Amino acid sequence: MKIRYDVLVFKERDTYVAYTPQLDLSSCGTSPKEARKMLDEAVGLFLEEAEKLGTIEDILQESGYDKDKDVWVPPTIVEIATAENF
Repeated sequence: MKIRYDVLVFKERDTYVAYTPQLDLSSCGTSPKEARKMLDEAVGLFLEEAEKLGTIEDILQESGYDKDKDVWVPPTIVEIATAENF
């Protein structure tokens, strides 16, 4: 199965966190590269388990994914912003 997902990487103290909003999954590492690698593994395990349960297509469709030929394409992120509320 081929799937696309966006990855946001941010720093929490000395740890880098990689997060995919479309699947609401995250992982961490000591560098941005390691955090992305760990996230790729987490996504792979998540998809593997969902496929075993027979729920993968339902999960992806509920998450806003569309299938384009043989690739699942995520909904488009249109804005990432930093906001303050005092």
